[in-house]
Amino acid sequence: MPSLALDTLELAEQYDAVSDLQYEHGQHLLNALQLRPGESLLDLGAGTGRLSELAARHHVGPTGRVVGIEPLPLRVDIARRRASPWHQAEVGRAEDLSRFAAGAFDAVILNSVYHWLPDKDAVLRQAWRVLRPGGRIAISSASRERPHDVQQLVSDVLAQAGLGRRSGSGSTPHPVSFAELAVQLEAAGFHVDDVRLRRFADRFVDADAVRVFSQASSFGNFLGEFLPDVRDGLLAALDARLKLHRDADGILLHRNLLFALAHKPA
Repeated sequence: MPSLALDTLELAEQYDAVSDLQYEHGQHLLNALQLRPGESLLDLGAGTGRLSELAARHHVGPTGRVVGIEPLPLRVDIARRRASPWHQAEVGRAEDLSRFAAGAFDAVILNSVYHWLPDKDAVLRQAWRVLRPGGRIAISSASRERPHDVQQLVSDVLAQAGLGRRSGSGSTPHPVSFAELAVQLEAAGFHVDDVRLRRFADRFVDADAVRVFSQASSFGNFLGEFLPDVRDGLLAALDARLKLHRDADGILLHRNLLFALAHKPA
């Protein structure tokens, strides 16, 4: 299981600086929710609060409310520094939303966090409870069928080193398939409005940039289960494979994400 204890101030600040990829595709989720001024949004796994603040300033406005929940205190500290008065950042887990009353929110968003959650049923039950009737939920998640390029490269490196073929290794440890995501939402009582796979092309300056992004996004867990000397060897092998994706503009990698929109029946 990924550790929440590996995060550092440096990693939190790096994530805030390099999280454009998550921030950009999170806007697809915000647009799908069709938030209106005065509505309330709960952002689960809100990180450093960039998407929460965007929703607060440009979607629900000062008559609305955005609450971001994040288990990593150092990232919550950054979110609080950027928050507007109607954006509240709190330390907490998506599996326990007992601090909120039933029906407290118009919408819930989980942007690039669903694949970190081992107990998805518990999270969806909590989201169902805090949504008002007719409330909406939007989710983006790594896809089991179509892993990110970097996840496939890591899997290849591990297999070549005789460490078994596994996906991610400290990155997106609990992806879902298209069918699993729909079934999980329906089992929690939601009506599924849309599930689709989106493919994103990402440019990195060099292999170091890929590793910084992977390490900061995984709050220190990227290849973190290995001893330092083994990890160094794996990173060197990963660098060699990343060079094969390099062209005149840098390193080109693709991410494949499932996007789901559902609602709680009125």
